[in-house]
Amino acid sequence: MTARGGPPPRRAAGAEVRRYAVLTICSMSLFMTYLDSTALNVALPTIHRDLHANVADLQWVADAYLLVLASLLMLSGSIGDRFGRRRAFSTGLVLFTVGSALCSVAPSVGTLIGFRMAQAVGGCLLIPASLSIIRQVFTDPAERARAIGVWSAIFGLGVATGPIIGGALVSGAGWRSIFWVNIPVGAVTWYATRKTVPESSVAGRRALDPAGQVLMIAGFASITYALIEGPSSGWGSGAILATFTVGGASLAAFVLVERRQKEPLVEAHFFRSPPFAAATVIAVASFLALAGFLFVNTLYLQDVRGDSAFLAGVSILPTTACVALCGLVGGRLVGRFGPRVPLVLSGAGIVAGGSLLLGLSPGTSPQRLIAAYVLLGCGFGLVNPPITHTAVTGMPPERAGVASAISSVTRQVGNVLGVAVMGSMIGAASLGSSRLRGTAALRFTADSHLAWAVLVGCGAVCLLTALAFTGRWGVRAAARVYQDEPRAAVAATVVPAPAPPAATS
Repeated sequence: MTARGGPPPRRAAGAEVRRYAVLTICSMSLFMTYLDSTALNVALPTIHRDLHANVADLQWVADAYLLVLASLLMLSGSIGDRFGRRRAFSTGLVLFTVGSALCSVAPSVGTLIGFRMAQAVGGCLLIPASLSIIRQVFTDPAERARAIGVWSAIFGLGVATGPIIGGALVSGAGWRSIFWVNIPVGAVTWYATRKTVPESSVAGRRALDPAGQVLMIAGFASITYALIEGPSSGWGSGAILATFTVGGASLAAFVLVERRQKEPLVEAHFFRSPPFAAATVIAVASFLALAGFLFVNTLYLQDVRGDSAFLAGVSILPTTACVALCGLVGGRLVGRFGPRVPLVLSGAGIVAGGSLLLGLSPGTSPQRLIAAYVLLGCGFGLVNPPITHTAVTGMPPERAGVASAISSVTRQVGNVLGVAVMGSMIGAASLGSSRLRGTAALRFTADSHLAWAVLVGCGAVCLLTALAFTGRWGVRAAARVYQDEPRAAVAATVVPAPAPPAATS
């Protein structure tokens, strides 16, 4: 017998198995993208030697993906809501898998950059659609919370294991192998999606904002190009100055256009909330630091110290493991003390770890590097949970989805800037066809000191911003900002996702 009004046990068990199969599929797609991301970090020096790439080329290999992600993440969420989340998710899997296959056979650095952009279009669809599907399938609030927790934990797993798995693949089979592994995983996940994941969409959908989208892409792309190409072309050259001008004008026009849109891509009114503005600044600064650290440190370990790709992956394990562990700690600290405590600790960790790298040399002791990596890992790990919490603090519930979506985009903006800004500071160093020695190694580490100073500055920005804007007065100010706002429901276009480390997907 079954309880009156309840489903038969076999049917209920089957539904539960189906729900967790959907969770596994969505989590697997996330793990695939983040594993690819962190594996790419340790592959960069090998790509440099194999494809005869310079520092700017390596920056584009990393930033091409991140730039597309930052530009299209808001739009991709609304595409899933409009045309169907399973359809968007399946399309994302196809694009990411095909993009990975193309990356694995890229004959030149230019084609690799183009194929990375194709990968990114798939990633844009995967990230918001996967969590939207989970939210749709798990209707019980307690089960949904646990499912989202599992989905989020995949970020930490990908970050922690990616460098070692990537290092082993690169050392054993070359850099192309980090893209090969995505092909069977993507194909199996796509097939399982077609058989298991239900279709869903949203009735009340946000209007598209093509003008805002075009201006956002033009602004981000122009400024990124100028930052990456500036060291080789000359910061005062006409081309670089013109590109900076185009980027600045595009972003200024974006602000003007968004203020006049009924349903803008980015709601400018959000930035009147001190906690939201603080979350934006901290997200950009912290992920700029993380992105730049991973990019510059990877080159340092392999090209200056002579580590293999696998050893470099093992060397940064103190950072990646602390990112994963402190992400869990950060969530608990937010629940107990609010966002200020973990944000302050995060900024302090980044400052302390970056300070240990300021005097970096080819012979810096392993003990000093490990201490720096641990402190930086703790700082980067603690920052993610309170950013999303701070972004939605004091907002009406119907605005929280869009606000957290914008917070996700600002993380990607930080990633893009980190690779572009800190990478450009070592652009003057000549990377040879093999390990740097003598004067070349000294020149690289001397150039990197300015990058580490930027990292320390980013940590200080996080620390001071958290102290100034995340207290009780900030919450009250946010409540005042939204007290007189229209209460019309705003559909969430993108759900917050942990941003991938820079020089990554």
